[in-house]
Amino acid sequence: MGAFDDKDLYEILGVPRNATQDEIKKAYRRLVRKYHPDANPGDSEAEQRFKEINAAYEILSDPQKRQQYDQFGTIGDAQGGSGPFGPFGGFGDIFGDIFDSIFGNFGGASQGPVKGQDIEMRLDVSLEEALTGVSKEISVPRWERCKRCDGTGAEPGYGTKVCSVCGGTGQVEQHRRTPFGSFVSVTVCPECKGKGKIIEKVCGECGGSGKTRVYRKVKVTVPKGVDTGVRLRIQGEGMEGLRGGPPGDLFLVISVASHDIFKREGDNLHMSLHLSFPEAALGCEKEVELLDGRYKLDIPQGVQNGHVFKIKGRGMPRLRRPGRGDCLVHIVVDIPKKLTDKQKGLIEALAKEMNVSVKSGGFLEKLKNLL
Repeated sequence: MGAFDDKDLYEILGVPRNATQDEIKKAYRRLVRKYHPDANPGDSEAEQRFKEINAAYEILSDPQKRQQYDQFGTIGDAQGGSGPFGPFGGFGDIFGDIFDSIFGNFGGASQGPVKGQDIEMRLDVSLEEALTGVSKEISVPRWERCKRCDGTGAEPGYGTKVCSVCGGTGQVEQHRRTPFGSFVSVTVCPECKGKGKIIEKVCGECGGSGKTRVYRKVKVTVPKGVDTGVRLRIQGEGMEGLRGGPPGDLFLVISVASHDIFKREGDNLHMSLHLSFPEAALGCEKEVELLDGRYKLDIPQGVQNGHVFKIKGRGMPRLRRPGRGDCLVHIVVDIPKKLTDKQKGLIEALAKEMNVSVKSGGFLEKLKNLL
């Protein structure tokens, strides 16, 4: 696409993003008449605009190509591979078609079977599901051959007629005169999109595209130990192929939800355990609720705030490897904000016994009276 990679196709045609196919077609015809090289001899800017208009219409007039473009916003994004389909090469066929329409299809290779485009979706799982693995049934949106017209794009009972613009050749010639002589460029006919035929009456179900958007139920198995960013490939569940080509694949990008108690770091889990001052000072036995069941933790006396206990093998399973990570329990010693007079007196007595200076409120004397 070159010089106009970052231009918005809707802006090129001067239509809103929710424009109908009829509105796009009318805008295209109006702009083609205005910027056609024959109407602007020697005007390089008009020639460039004419190329942009044809390229934009080539995508926006095709429901499937338009739907893919709408997910990225610009041609440059799609070509760069930053979107969901970029890493798998799904856009090669789309933009190959555009270059064929501008420069002509000389090799003829695109007439053979073409593999369907890959689909990428996000799949949300909980931390518990990532621990044990899970089977899910998901709904995958994709384009399939229209059942009403069997992919022909014509309303049942109607056929096609020869395109009046190209005379059935599927190509149109553009003659240009330059200081270096006359040149003829051949492009795909914008009216019939190179087919050479026009549908007499378009299918009421697919609008003439021959495809409809459906939601297909797919069962997937999420292995235990998956983490955010893991990609699962389900072969053959992508878009339908062209001209008998095989379907593309479905790629699921895992997103593991955050947890109220546990924080995950790789294969390890982290959690906090709150202890009162007496529990931390004298030691205790605490039963903690791990992600996969209960565990009795022996707290020694004098444990400090921030101390970490490691429970081996009770973290997350290692993906496609044996073993599990650990669960790390972080101790938090709670200091009470409110105390009774008796509690304060006991602490003053402890401070005196430990020869520690504290603010005295006379609670030790009150404690003696209480006892």
